[in-house]
Amino acid sequence: MRIAVLRKQVPDTWGERRMDPTTGRADRDASDAVADEIDDRALELALHLREELGGAEIVLLTMGPDAAEQALRAGLALGADRAVHVIDERLVGADLLQTGRALAAALAREAFDLVLTGLESTDGRGGVLPAMLAERLGLPLVSAATSLEVAGGALRAARATEFQAMDVEVPLPAIVTVTERFPEARIGSFRGIRQAKKKPVDRLSLSDLALAPAPAASVVVDVDRAPERTAGARIVDDGTAAEAVADFLAERNLI
Repeated sequence: MRIAVLRKQVPDTWGERRMDPTTGRADRDASDAVADEIDDRALELALHLREELGGAEIVLLTMGPDAAEQALRAGLALGADRAVHVIDERLVGADLLQTGRALAAALAREAFDLVLTGLESTDGRGGVLPAMLAERLGLPLVSAATSLEVAGGALRAARATEFQAMDVEVPLPAIVTVTERFPEARIGSFRGIRQAKKKPVDRLSLSDLALAPAPAASVVVDVDRAPERTAGARIVDDGTAAEAVADFLAERNLI
C-alpha cells in the first residue's frame, strides 16, 4: 500500500498571527513556522496503518517555499519514507483553486491507495482543498473522519457530522480528512532525525507537473487589523444593578 499524507507549514498556533496589509497574505515572519498540528495527526494515522497492515510506503506532500521543506523533514523524522515538494515562484500567493490544481497533479504522478489530510489548516481554514482534490482525481472523499480501518480493498470509517455520527465504506483509492479525534503525533527520536536528512525529497515545479501558470480566481483587496479590545462596562450590585443592566442593554438596542 502507498499512502500520501498532505503536510503544510503554518505560523505557530501559539505565536502571533497577522496579515501583511501590502500583499494581503499571512505574514510568515510574524511567528515561528511549524508543521500544522492536524497534519501531524494524519501522519500518525498513516504510521499506525503501516504497522497494522504489516507494511506501507508513506509519502509526504507539500506546496510552499524553500522553508516548507522543514515541515517535510520533521515528518520524515517521524517515520515517513520520502517526500514531494511542489515549489515554484509562480505559485507564490496561490489561491485554493491553484493549490488544488498543483497538488492534484502531483498526486496523479503516482498510484496512491490512500490520501490523508487534515480537516482544515489552522492558518487559512478553507477546508475545501480535500474536496477539490477528490473532484480532480475522481476519488471518493471521506471527510471529518474520527476512526478508520482498511481491509479487503475498502476503507471503513466513522465520521462526525453536526448532529450525528455516520459509518461509511468506500473503495480504495480514496481521500480521507482526519479530525482531532485521532492521536497526536509520536515523539521523534534522534535516530529518526538523522535518518530524515538522508531521505529523498523530490522538488517539482509547474513545468514538472505539465501545468501552465494560471491567474488566481480570488484576490484579497483589503486587509484591516481587528480593533483592539477595550474593557467593558462594569456594573456593581449596589441595589440598582438590575436597572443598570436594563439601561445597558437598551442603549445597545438589545431589548
